[in-house]
Amino acid sequence: MARIAYVNGLYMPLARASVNIEDRGYLFGDGIYEVFYAYRGRLTDEALHFARLKRSCNEIGLATPMGQAALRVVIHELMRRNRVETGLVYLQLTRGVAKRDHAFPTPAVRPALVLTVRPKPEPPETLSCWSAAAITLADLRWGRCDIKSTNLLPNVLAREAAKQEGAQEAILFDEQGMVTEGAASSVWIVGADNVLRTRGLDQHVLPGCTRTAVLDDVAAEGLDFREEAFSLAALRGAREVFITSATSFVKPITKLDGLPVGNAAPGLIASRLYARYLARLKEG
Repeated sequence: MARIAYVNGLYMPLARASVNIEDRGYLFGDGIYEVFYAYRGRLTDEALHFARLKRSCNEIGLATPMGQAALRVVIHELMRRNRVETGLVYLQLTRGVAKRDHAFPTPAVRPALVLTVRPKPEPPETLSCWSAAAITLADLRWGRCDIKSTNLLPNVLAREAAKQEGAQEAILFDEQGMVTEGAASSVWIVGADNVLRTRGLDQHVLPGCTRTAVLDDVAAEGLDFREEAFSLAALRGAREVFITSATSFVKPITKLDGLPVGNAAPGLIASRLYARYLARLKEG
């Protein structure tokens, strides 16, 4: 069956979908995006994703062409037309079409909204086949990584560098040698002191929706946890490393820069959090 996209109010075959060459998203990356994981017809962590979408729009002064309730209807209709119950929904919103000028168009033009959906397998029942390798790289991104902007060239280059090394993720660190996040994920470690850590939210990291949801699981498990920055050295010496995102869920990193993490197998804490995440996913 041909895939269907939603482009500025119209449902159309993906092969025919297009945007104007003067769309500011194409010209400047002047837009934001959001990725939802749909599980058996439900949007996972829906409220968190819509809240982050609204925040990103507010941070760059971008209006939305429709309210949240209407957008939810569009998403579910797009899933229905594509016959996808479990998969990824990609949403991109740009400032719209205007002659090429760096400043915002005056008067404002209508924002451009594009959505696509594609199937994705359900998460595995255990972590035995869900671990990954990662490399470490200097963080070369812009200074407002808390906005889910479409300006992702540094992330693309980081992921390609990881791919060339046979890894699935690149974990980034700043000029002070402190870990920020993955190219497309939040990073967590369990140190030799058995304390779970992830960096606190600031302008240098994206407020991950899965990260926020997993924090509730951390509290429910009663884990010794600190939301604080940690160094590259701490990352490399960790007993466990794992990442979270809408597409990675909770994914252990068992190899880092070609060396094993811990005993090179999914750790106890990652396994406990993944089990809780999976149970919550199934319960809706």
